[in-house]
Amino acid sequence: MIKEDPVKTTKAVHAERYPGAEVIFLAGSVIRGENTPTSDLDLVVIFRRLDNAYRESFRFNNWPVEAFVHDPETLNYFFQMDRASGVPSLPNMVSEGIEVPGASDFSRVMRELARAVLVEGPPCWQALEIDNSRYTITDILDDLYKPRSRAEQIASATVLFEELANHFLRSRQLWSAKGKTIPRRLRAVDFEFAVRFEESFQELFATGHTAQVIALAEEVLERSGGRLFEGHKLAAPLDWRQVL
Repeated sequence: MIKEDPVKTTKAVHAERYPGAEVIFLAGSVIRGENTPTSDLDLVVIFRRLDNAYRESFRFNNWPVEAFVHDPETLNYFFQMDRASGVPSLPNMVSEGIEVPGASDFSRVMRELARAVLVEGPPCWQALEIDNSRYTITDILDDLYKPRSRAEQIASATVLFEELANHFLRSRQLWSAKGKTIPRRLRAVDFEFAVRFEESFQELFATGHTAQVIALAEEVLERSGGRLFEGHKLAAPLDWRQVL
């Protein structure tokens, strides 16, 4: 299936679907030269004013398209949501994206807003957040030592993949990542660690051998105080109750 040039396609999307938009930022793997035959176009569409932000998916010129539609106020709201999560998906898209139909004073203000969030960084992890992460990873490691089945081992390792990467990054007060963006983020922060991380999980998923993953996880936890189980307590808010 032949796909048109992504920038040309984005210009057509702008003209046909979002003619009132001030700018569209074309982002994602296609602008990094990392796209595959199944990659989509990630678009951040910004109007001067909307009733509400929304996300929609559609096909256009043989491209699957995911559009995140905003005005400046909704964009800023979602930037702050991303910051609170520690994963700056939307700020990255606007900061790195290609402006369609072209750069303007408006698009530069939006890009500067995104970059200001990225420079500010995620909220610092406090002791309780670090301990909660240590406890979660400790629990997963216990499951990996003696899994009831290969299927349960794979399930536990899948959860650990994201939890361990997140702990490595957030405990250093760095931006984190999710899913398929984890390897790229780790390589940008610490290439040597990223290679060990990937090799350890590859061995576990391919062979079921857990020694490398467990050793790597314990090394990551050691920087924050090691495994945590005994004495960990997490209190619910006082208003978390439902009258009978």
